Amino acid sequence: MSDEARLPSHLEVAGLIRRVAAAGGFATVIAKGERDAGTILLITRDSRTNPTLWERMPQFDGTRPWTVNRMQDSENIQDFEDYLARRRAQDRDAWIVELDIPNPERFIGNGG
Repeated sequence: MSDEARLPSHLEVAGLIRRVAAAGGFATVIAKGERDAGTILLITRDSRTNPTLWERMPQFDGTRPWTVNRMQDSENIQDFEDYLARRRAQDRDAWIVELDIPNPERFIGNGG
């Protein structure tokens, strides 16, 4: 999908929050980013796994699949939080959204 055809970030976030809520989960915006073109970072949680940070990563073929950026280490929880703080400081336009629902990957999809 070209940049021109991308859904504005605020609409994508709002839709994701509604879908998770409709499925009985909880989703919240941790940090609000640039309304139309802000990068979206997703923190996924469920009771069986440590939190995982996802981000869309551009590929050579023009697609932007969701990719695991970092997983929280249960032995060093602060490292995950520190990384989020650094990432937010590097990109003040980025959205950080947390999804708390079983099998959260089903809400991420695989498209750009």
